[in-house]
Amino acid sequence: MIKPLTIALPKGRILKEALPLLARIGIVPEPDFSDDNSRKLMFATSREDVRVIRVRSFDAATFVAFGAAEIGIAGNDVLMEFDFSEIYAPIDLGIGHCRLSVAQPASLDEDIRTLSHVRVATKYPSLTRRHFAASGIQAEVIKLNGAMELAPLTGLASRIVDLVSTGKTLAENGLVETQIITQISSRLIVNRAAFKTHPAVVPLVEAIRALVEQADAAAA
Repeated sequence: MIKPLTIALPKGRILKEALPLLARIGIVPEPDFSDDNSRKLMFATSREDVRVIRVRSFDAATFVAFGAAEIGIAGNDVLMEFDFSEIYAPIDLGIGHCRLSVAQPASLDEDIRTLSHVRVATKYPSLTRRHFAASGIQAEVIKLNGAMELAPLTGLASRIVDLVSTGKTLAENGLVETQIITQISSRLIVNRAAFKTHPAVVPLVEAIRALVEQADAAAA
């Protein structure tokens, strides 16, 4: 008996954008999947051969990389941070758009390009070090998992590297965006071994590819 195909879905805004896409290929999670108060993490779907798990955005790639899920959705920020060789990312889903940026207090009168060393708070230590190293700047990175805007306000770090969508949260905390590191969107990710061995993976990938191509053609 072939085990059900498991899809790792990230919580939050990406999830809300991904569910309509999955519904169009006949994958609809059971009703309590949308209950934010539910402590359940694995859910059946409208297809007997497919189940979904709801995880943190950074963890979706980990579940796929280690084969606990065959397919998932993750932002390219996560893929760039961890560089999982076990993951194949064949499709840009065109959802979850934002950017990874450097921000600092609006009152900080200091051109970062003139510095040799900076202290930065972020949940992207690898990406952050690579970005500053490319400009000849040594980055002392402080790893945080949330409330990034507090770092400059409390003196923990003079700058942050974080995801930015509208910039409203930065502005409300007296911060300004100074550099864009990369544009972000969400990708369909696949475990490389499962792509070759699980019979349900390729048809599902191709069904999603067709939907995305249709959407791109309609928008052109």
